[in-house]
Amino acid sequence: MFGAKAVGKILITAVALLAVAYVLPGVMVDDFYVALIVAIIIGFLNITLKPLLALLTLPVTIVTLGLFMWIINGFIFWVTARFIDGFSVANFWWAVLGAFVVSAFAWLGEKILINE
Repeated sequence: MFGAKAVGKILITAVALLAVAYVLPGVMVDDFYVALIVAIIIGFLNITLKPLLALLTLPVTIVTLGLFMWIINGFIFWVTARFIDGFSVANFWWAVLGAFVVSAFAWLGEKILINE
């Protein structure tokens, strides 16, 4: 079901989550196993929930020239932290910043390691 590229992206996102927990004081991840579970859940929510949220908030996203998508990413990050033991975010704004930094680290890791 999963290809090597998908598994690589999940592993890179898990490492990015650990890096964010190290860099940002408002984000906490217990260990790599928790980061791996969180990466899988965030990936699943990005596939299923994010398109619906993007459609429902389309007018706001257009007015903000797409910047509202960072709020949606932060919301997904924050919701995931509410349901996974070992992964916590201090508040919603730490979640928005955490989602931004995870995206940046994951993008950089994918460009270096996967070479899309």
